[in-house]
Amino acid sequence: EAPMFARPEVMEIAAARAAHAALRQSAIAGNVANADTPGYRARDLAGFESIWRDTSGGELRHTRRGHLGGADAPVLGQVTTRSQPGSLSPNGNDVSLETEMVAAATVKKDHDLALAVYRTSLDILRASLGRR
Repeated sequence: EAPMFARPEVMEIAAARAAHAALRQSAIAGNVANADTPGYRARDLAGFESIWRDTSGGELRHTRRGHLGGADAPVLGQVTTRSQPGSLSPNGNDVSLETEMVAAATVKKDHDLALAVYRTSLDILRASLGRR
């Protein structure tokens, strides 16, 4: 049973989405940094929605104990090699800077959405408590 003043689930989901966006942005930055590294394969992680949908009971899974904020922190996904169609460069690298730019824009949108949900939820809580 949840305590009466526990953080609402919508805020937990928004926080998990923001953390997922940060982890994904880190993978994308690594791809850009290694765009000329021979044999490097682009890395990414599944979208937040697919991770959420793939879990049972509405709960996110953990990648490891204590990951991002404690033993009960939600799973944000596993960074893996991105399978993408296309050709390799002559040095065996498969990073496309255009693909990384699109992915970075998507991550920014996801992060902005998470912050907007979190901010709106706080505003609603403050209003319900009479504190504006």
